[in-house]
Amino acid sequence: MVLRNDDLDAARCRPEFATAQLEDLRWFGLTWDEGPDVGGPHGPYNQSERLPLYRAAFARLRAAGHIYPCTCSRKDVQAAASAPHEHADEPLYPGTCRPENLPAAENARRAALDPAAFNWRFRVPDGEGVSFNDGALGPQSAVAGRDFGDFLVWRKDDTPSYQLACAVDDALMGITEVVRGADLVMSTLRQLLLLRALGHAAPAYWHCPLVTDAAGVRLAKRHDALALRTFRDRGETPESIRARW
Repeated sequence: MVLRNDDLDAARCRPEFATAQLEDLRWFGLTWDEGPDVGGPHGPYNQSERLPLYRAAFARLRAAGHIYPCTCSRKDVQAAASAPHEHADEPLYPGTCRPENLPAAENARRAALDPAAFNWRFRVPDGEGVSFNDGALGPQSAVAGRDFGDFLVWRKDDTPSYQLACAVDDALMGITEVVRGADLVMSTLRQLLLLRALGHAAPAYWHCPLVTDAAGVRLAKRHDALALRTFRDRGETPESIRARW
């Protein structure tokens, strides 16, 4: 088992949070392997320390024509996109900045600018079915360009997207099985396209149902009273917590 700290959101991630995470997991009885991966140090791994690996993947995607520069903001996408598919997790990108939808002069202008001036999107293969067999949910599939559109892989604040960073790490760390929440099925479909474009095999996936409260509302990080540290402070033991959940 690999412990990876997805700490690319500099505004939210702090060293003290990472330290508390390790303490709480060890207290709970979880252990992890700390062997080296390709091009990286020994774990636990911090994504913020792996930017050269993500930049190399970005360069490969760009050289192969899989990505393109984009100036659209989140608000622009929400305003321009038609209603998303009922199962989509974000508005369907309408392809505004795809090179074929821009004048040749604008494409030439963008090509001459610093790549850091733009966000970068992955061009999905329109009309292609993307699928995998999930260990918990069974067969999962979607149609690229209909159920999800071109998605961000790099932001102009010089940060890789969640999709790119996770796909690269899963490949380089030799991950064989990814276990995560059912709300990330659409992310998995996007990452499958990235892994294929980068020439990597995909791991197996197991998407778990989300934990909800009595009203059926998803429990998220903002529910501070349910943090593992809070249970510790109340005098709970790892055994009592495991028995409850």
